[in-house]
Amino acid sequence: MTHQLVLRKPLAFFDLETTGINTAKDRIIDICIIKAMPNGEVTTKKQRVNPGMPIPIESSLIHGLYDDDVADCPPFKAVAKGLAQFMEGCDLAGFNSNRFDVPLLVEEFLRADVNFDVRNRRLIDAQRIFHLMEPRNLAAAYRFYCNKELVGAHGAEADTIATLEVLNAQVQRYVGMVAKADNGADLIFNNDVDMLHQLTANRNVDLAGRIVLNEKGEEVVNFGKNKGVPVLDVFKKEPSFFDWVQKGDFPLDTKRRLTEIRLRTLSQGK
Repeated sequence: MTHQLVLRKPLAFFDLETTGINTAKDRIIDICIIKAMPNGEVTTKKQRVNPGMPIPIESSLIHGLYDDDVADCPPFKAVAKGLAQFMEGCDLAGFNSNRFDVPLLVEEFLRADVNFDVRNRRLIDAQRIFHLMEPRNLAAAYRFYCNKELVGAHGAEADTIATLEVLNAQVQRYVGMVAKADNGADLIFNNDVDMLHQLTANRNVDLAGRIVLNEKGEEVVNFGKNKGVPVLDVFKKEPSFFDWVQKGDFPLDTKRRLTEIRLRTLSQGK
């Protein structure tokens, strides 16, 4: 493997598989570093580590690594110096790396008492370039699916016509293909509104997403200190929560849905 990048110093591409997405609390399970050299050559280093904590099943279902897979692997602290030496003098590159991989990697090095300063390194995020150069807006979708330029963008009528044409073109393009829903289910793409709804709908209870359904189908709070806690449990633990939301600067739809949950709870005697 070679590359055509013009480099003045090595550029270390890396990716992490982790226990989760909290850069402060979660831990690395697997790391791959591909170091692109100025002469066009590349060298690779891979390391699987024991995170020292259980791997949540939600994460395992994404990357395929389970507790047993890392049980005999070294902790990050034991390999940190070797990884830092491999990346010494390198700029860093990744995909969504500026927001996730770099912060989490630095946290791991700090916990291992290994100095890994990124202040003098150039940080290249290929996802950021992708989003800048291939925008995911209506005008880009109209150009991609309909081969037309959107004239009058951000005008209600022009945007609405374009959206209709885009969806029509999407159905024609993807019919019969397999699409993966957010819950991991495979859906056969077809010209059917129920299927399109199932593919694109979210798990919000209210339109603002302040209350959502968890994997068990329970209504849970999706913000603040009670994030992830079932609404019924919050009602029991903090009786003032309902009034606080009703009097606060929340959307009317959020207040309405919370009221419906409370009335249902009262009627069921919970």
